[in-house]
Amino acid sequence: MQRRNLMKLAAASGGAALAGPALAACTTTSGGSADGELALWSQAAGSPAEVEVTEAIIKDFNGSQDTYKASFEPFPQEVYNDTVNAAALSGDLPDLLTVDGPNVPNWAWAGHLQPLDLSTELTDKFLPTVLGKFQGELYAVGHWEAACSIFARQSVLDAADVRVPTMESPWTREEFDDALQRVVADGAYQWAIDFSTADTGEWFPYAYSPFLQSFGGDLINRDTYLSAEGALNGPEALAWGQWFQGLFTSGLANVESPVGAEDFMQGKAAMAFHGNWGALAAMDLYDDMLFLPPPDFGNGPKIGGGSWQWAVTSTADTAGATSWLETAFSDEYVAEFCNQTGQIPATDAAAELTEHYGTDGDLRMLVDYSKAYAVLRPETPAYTVIASVFSQYAGNIVHGGDVQEALDAAVAEIDADIESNSGYGF
Repeated sequence: MQRRNLMKLAAASGGAALAGPALAACTTTSGGSADGELALWSQAAGSPAEVEVTEAIIKDFNGSQDTYKASFEPFPQEVYNDTVNAAALSGDLPDLLTVDGPNVPNWAWAGHLQPLDLSTELTDKFLPTVLGKFQGELYAVGHWEAACSIFARQSVLDAADVRVPTMESPWTREEFDDALQRVVADGAYQWAIDFSTADTGEWFPYAYSPFLQSFGGDLINRDTYLSAEGALNGPEALAWGQWFQGLFTSGLANVESPVGAEDFMQGKAAMAFHGNWGALAAMDLYDDMLFLPPPDFGNGPKIGGGSWQWAVTSTADTAGATSWLETAFSDEYVAEFCNQTGQIPATDAAAELTEHYGTDGDLRMLVDYSKAYAVLRPETPAYTVIASVFSQYAGNIVHGGDVQEALDAAVAEIDADIESNSGYGF
């Protein structure tokens, strides 16, 4: 199964780079063409399964008509954002490209994407979290979604006399805290839960900010998108930060847990907070795996939403690019993409065509979690800086820093960036 590609989000201009600068606002003068040639780029060079499915779609598309001919160039993800940025500055963008969902508003604001001309009959079938939007306009659509959950084992919970939570009755904060204490009480595990804290980049906001949101805080005030004041440093956010830090200072979680829930997979941690991309490997290792809903910290269970998506550039052959998207997003191709990569299908009909995510599939609950709990990261061009800043200060919190000072510093940096960019269009 392919690991979730969420780790190399670019930082916006003025923020610390995670994988190269975000697209700077400028005017492109060339790139796409109207000669029937469609150029496609993606970040999937390191994912043979994604490349294989995309190439199959292109082959079928090219063979189905004589008006357009699509070609495909995948790039390594670690250089992808820099490559796109350079092409935007030189006016040499392709017709279609992939973009990580949280980056869609920044790239649209910069003028490098055009709104999609797809029928609602097509887009209404898709999970809302795979539709990349900025200020009400649709700019991107993804084949797949991902969902995090609590990875646990039935035998471990039974031995600790811990109730198995359900969507109808998830763990409360008190129950979750008690469960963490119980699963390590007999000393069989070094840690109660594995948070993969050694991961960097997009993992921190993708995985951890939903806990903040369940506490009642957020990364920004979504009424205006002009400030993080109160949302990221108010009493709810402070309560989240103190609780999250306490998991590490008390020894329930490893401050430097390896990427990919390795502490859980190696039997060092009793549970893990991990994503569907690791589910099959866990099932191969343990025959009593459970994929549990996230706890409810007061405002309902929350998980991250938004994935890599296809977008049409501002200089593209619009008719040709739209035609390719209409072909690529058939249920059959969506299903094949997810059968090959192990990700969650973006449509219900496609899910029924997959091995694991159909109505009776062994990972169906992850589709249900995505539908019920997924929260998009803030749909603002400022998100690229928000992600960088949150990752930095959440890391400070994990490592024992003063929680209120960290949150106040994060708010100050985010608000300064928004102000320096005149509100990013809000």
